[in-house]
Amino acid sequence: MHLNPTSQLQIGHLRNGTLALKALAILTGTALLTLSSYIAVPMLPVPMTLQTLAVTLIGALYGWRLGALTVLAWLGEAMLGLPVLAGGGAGLPVFLGPTAGYLAAFPFAAALTGWLAERGWNGHRPLLAFAAMLLANALCLALGSAWLALAVGPGKALLLGAVPFILGAIVKSALGAALLKSLTR
Repeated sequence: MHLNPTSQLQIGHLRNGTLALKALAILTGTALLTLSSYIAVPMLPVPMTLQTLAVTLIGALYGWRLGALTVLAWLGEAMLGLPVLAGGGAGLPVFLGPTAGYLAAFPFAAALTGWLAERGWNGHRPLLAFAAMLLANALCLALGSAWLALAVGPGKALLLGAVPFILGAIVKSALGAALLKSLTR
C-alpha cells in the first residue's frame, strides 16, 4: 500500500502512535461528534446535523481503522445513555428508531473516508477528498433510508430520509474537503 506524504503524516502519527495518543484521539473525536450532534436543523423524521461532517473528517484524519473505532466508541457512549446524539438522544431505543440506519452507517462512512484518504483522497487533493466525503454521505443516506423504509415504505423514505439531505451532503462534503486542505498547509 502506497500512501502519500500527507496522509502518512496525519494517519501515520495515529497508527504508529502510543496507546495514550490513540485514546486521546478517540476522546477528542467523540467530543467532536457530540458537538456536531447538537448543531442541528430540525427536520422530520430525521434532523439535519453536522454529524456526517464530523464522521468523514474523523475518517480522513484518523484513517479507516481508528476512524471507525472512534465512531463506534461514540455510538457506545450513546448506548450507555450518554446524551451524545442529535437532540441529546441516547439509550438503546434510539438504535431502533427512525435514525438507526444512519447511526449504523456512520462507522462505515468513517472507514470509507479513511480508506480513501489513505490512498490519496485527502487534503492535498481536495476534489478527491470532496468525492470521498460525498461517497460516505451517500452511503449514510442509502443505509439510513433503507432502515427508514421499513417503517414508512421506500418512496416515503427517499422523500423524507434522503432527498432533503442531498444538498446538505454536498455542502458538508465541500466544507470537509476545504477543512482538510487547510489542515495540510
